[in-house]
Amino acid sequence: MYECSGTVDPTAIGDETTAHATAHIHKLAELGKGVVIGPNAVIGPHVQLGDGVKVGAGAIVTGNTVIGKETVVSPYATVGSAPQDLKYAGEDTKLVVGEYNQIREYVNISIGTAEGGGVTSIGNHNLIMVYSHVAHDCHIGNHCVLANSVQLAGHVIVKDHVIFGGMSGAHQFVSFGERVMVGAGSIVVQDVPPFCMVQGDRAKITGLNTIGLNRAGLTGEEINHVKLMYKFVYNEYLTVDAAIQKIEQEIPISEYRKQFTSFLKSCERGICR
Repeated sequence: MYECSGTVDPTAIGDETTAHATAHIHKLAELGKGVVIGPNAVIGPHVQLGDGVKVGAGAIVTGNTVIGKETVVSPYATVGSAPQDLKYAGEDTKLVVGEYNQIREYVNISIGTAEGGGVTSIGNHNLIMVYSHVAHDCHIGNHCVLANSVQLAGHVIVKDHVIFGGMSGAHQFVSFGERVMVGAGSIVVQDVPPFCMVQGDRAKITGLNTIGLNRAGLTGEEINHVKLMYKFVYNEYLTVDAAIQKIEQEIPISEYRKQFTSFLKSCERGICR
């Protein structure tokens, strides 16, 4: 809970919004009901904060940035900053952050670039821990965890329920499927299919995230089907196309089969092996 005092120009705030007297809030910013802004925080002119958003002491929210309700931006985070891309020339790009996220201290998140589609996006219920970086044009799903000092280069795609161990990183344009687990200190340079675990510098697949599958409520039969898909890709020395064909021939249609095969078909950098 932040101790706040004073208010700002009433044109910049909504009902029941409070801000510390030392906060700097542009009069064009749009702040929802119940927003709380801490000491020395900075809110830029093109920022929209949803109901119940909390911005901690010294945090900076700038750029064309939308943050959904009940998200917490912790002290000294920088959200909506310009891309760390030499080609960026001030184009009108944006950052969209969903609801109920925790953005912890010293996190940096960039807006998108024109070449990358113009948007960086983060879904709902994510935890982004201290010193992590989400670069331009990344797209993060829901219920993901980025532990301390995770570094995502530009254009990285992260599906739902992905967990990154501390000090891990992803090369630009890498994709992570649903319920992937990335080991601490890993450097990932190729795509990681759904439900898999990776570890190491130039990370390699180490197995299935069976704990995540159990937590997702899959039945024993469904988990066995996922294990078979994994086997076709990683234990039978098939090409990706041949593995997809075998999966579609031998595994019953399900949401998990669809997630797995759709991911394999969309891979552009090749998959971790």
